[in-house]
Amino acid sequence: MGNLLKGKKGIIFGALNEQSIAWKVAERAVEEGAEIVLTNAPAALRFGSINELAEKCNTIVVPADATKVEDLEALVDKAMEHFGGKFDFILHSIGMSPNLRKGLTYENLNYEYLNKTLDISAVSFHKVIKVAYEKDALNEWGSIVALTYLAAQRTVCGYDDMADAKALLESIARSFGYVYGRERKVRINTVSQSPTLTTAGSGVSGLSKLLDYAEAMSPLGNGTAEECADYVLTLFSDYTRKITMQNLYHDGGFSSMSMSHNAMYLIEKGLETEK
Repeated sequence: MGNLLKGKKGIIFGALNEQSIAWKVAERAVEEGAEIVLTNAPAALRFGSINELAEKCNTIVVPADATKVEDLEALVDKAMEHFGGKFDFILHSIGMSPNLRKGLTYENLNYEYLNKTLDISAVSFHKVIKVAYEKDALNEWGSIVALTYLAAQRTVCGYDDMADAKALLESIARSFGYVYGRERKVRINTVSQSPTLTTAGSGVSGLSKLLDYAEAMSPLGNGTAEECADYVLTLFSDYTRKITMQNLYHDGGFSSMSMSHNAMYLIEKGLETEK
């Protein structure tokens, strides 16, 4: 056990099961000395195992639909009551696309579903920040982090309207990051993680092939959920006080690559097999 986050307190959104990056962040945050409050949507709580995590982390679970401001207000109030005052960090690890779940491709989106995708996966981030800001819930030099993906900048086949949501999410981090930093010295960043086998990620078509391709392309290999959690913890710590409004890649170098030896080998092998 370390002391990277000793004395710090925060809310973690989105821990569903042991595959969740948010789950790993919660475990590691507590190991590094933090106190946390866990939250997820009421529907998610029914089929997840977050209560086991809460017991392990010696904390409470507060149900909250992140698309509903009244739920978020109640969550922040309960968290401040639990902590005995302001807290220091928030993790937003929320994403869902009804279009992907229904198998609707980008050229055939259902627009009602699209609105839900954007609200759940991106606008909820603005709502979370806005509620924290209005309640002045975060201490100076606090940190807010959201998880994102490279598809916000580059087209990834099968990611479809979630790519639009991630682009909006990153924009919110920049826009609100300016306001919150200027007014309260709170920083806001996004972490662009390697493709990762999580419950949410499993809805993306061809994920296993994407994982293999990213592994072959990345000089350091894909970042695991555990490694991502460690990186997020550094952003919650005092060592990153002047980092804000950034989209930070945790992807083994994938985002800077065009072609690698390993990827070229796999492509050539595939072409030979086709012949």
